[in-house]
Amino acid sequence: MSKDKMLDWLDQGSISIPKLLLQNYVQIGLNEQELMLILHVYSFIEQGNKFPTPNELADRMTLSTEECTDILRLLIKRAYIRIEEGSDEHGKINEQYSLQPLWEKVLMSFVSETAVEEPNKEDINLYVMFEEEFGRPLSPFEGETLSMWLDQDQYNPIIIKTALREAVLSGKLNFRYIDRILFEWKKNGIKTVEQAQSYGKNIRKHQQKRSSTQEGEYKRTIPFYNWLEQQ
Repeated sequence: MSKDKMLDWLDQGSISIPKLLLQNYVQIGLNEQELMLILHVYSFIEQGNKFPTPNELADRMTLSTEECTDILRLLIKRAYIRIEEGSDEHGKINEQYSLQPLWEKVLMSFVSETAVEEPNKEDINLYVMFEEEFGRPLSPFEGETLSMWLDQDQYNPIIIKTALREAVLSGKLNFRYIDRILFEWKKNGIKTVEQAQSYGKNIRKHQQKRSSTQEGEYKRTIPFYNWLEQQ
């Protein structure tokens, strides 16, 4: 290789391909042809050509111009590439490709994997707390219910712990009762521990008052019988 060709080769530079993209392109829904075309778009952008034509892309690939056009359209439609308005060094308005949607998908895939590999410590502590209060391991159904409270209902773990304590105080330690507590709190707009505790105190006070009233009424309906008067 001549010195001039080597210098020309070095002058072209190189691109840095994110490792996360190579590791996760399948997970985010790309195939090898789509990935390679994206890498060529990325290479053109790095070289200053921010809007390479299908012809220019096809010159670097084994695909035809029509195939490159179809893949580009699909990538734009599926939100991997975005066309934005830009300007050149002379201030002339033009169109250019943006790979920002692609990087966002790669990042979201990485974050999702990390979340699976490293469970939330608060969630783990919640399971432990329930098992300690119940005095046994949770059943599969109970574990699934707890997961639904967190993932689907989006209950704050602290509020779930407070509902558990409320069930303990009420002497009704079961998931159905706790689920009812959480439902009532949500319906009444209760979002803090202080609000939940105040609401619980009022409910218990009302229940105790009603219980005392019913007990008094029950006693008044039973005639007093003096066993000492028996002959």
